[in-house]
Amino acid sequence: MERQKTVLKIIDTGLIATIRTDNAETAERIAYACFEGGVTALEITFNVPGVQNIIYKLTSKFGSEGNIIGAGTVLDPETARIAILSGARFIVAPSLNAETIKLCNRYQVPCIPGAMSVKEVIECMEAGADLIKIFPGEVYGPKIIKAIHGPLPYAPLIPFGGVTTDNVAEWIKAGAMAVGVGSSLIKGAETGDYNAITLTAREFIKRIKEARETGSPKSGSNHIN
Repeated sequence: MERQKTVLKIIDTGLIATIRTDNAETAERIAYACFEGGVTALEITFNVPGVQNIIYKLTSKFGSEGNIIGAGTVLDPETARIAILSGARFIVAPSLNAETIKLCNRYQVPCIPGAMSVKEVIECMEAGADLIKIFPGEVYGPKIIKAIHGPLPYAPLIPFGGVTTDNVAEWIKAGAMAVGVGSSLIKGAETGDYNAITLTAREFIKRIKEARETGSPKSGSNHIN
């Protein structure tokens, strides 16, 4: 049940904020700014020093408020297990690793593996992925969602990479369940402008909501694995 609630939470807001920095303090400050802006799903990548401690701290502090913290750049089941033990509510990977999905399924934690072709999306679906990360999204743009939904109309796709406030509506209208956003959301941290992150988060959420209200294709819009 918690697994499905997590998936629905991600879809509801429509945004996963990807936090990738070179130190723990910056990662935490970005997280706070994102939460302030209405983001409810954060992905802390395993490139961040001390990521396990950050996930544990954020989950302990904000988890009861309806926010979910996941782990990203998870390449194998060993890393996934460390993340889950640290409190990660979902796992994101750049590509498909069947053993990672198997472990996540065992502990009923949603897994979002990466894919870029119809073949890879099918493999992710067959392996039991809850949602599928279209990565790197900037390579093809929103058209890739429509293209994949041609033969696979119920594939639960979330693009990561290349999503901005200028094009997020296109991704949603193309049929994306949600979007994963990194640098275009958190770039304010480079100059210490965390308020800019909060404002950008609000803009993303606003545009996602507006795109959904104006109508998006039915393909993939109602599928929950």
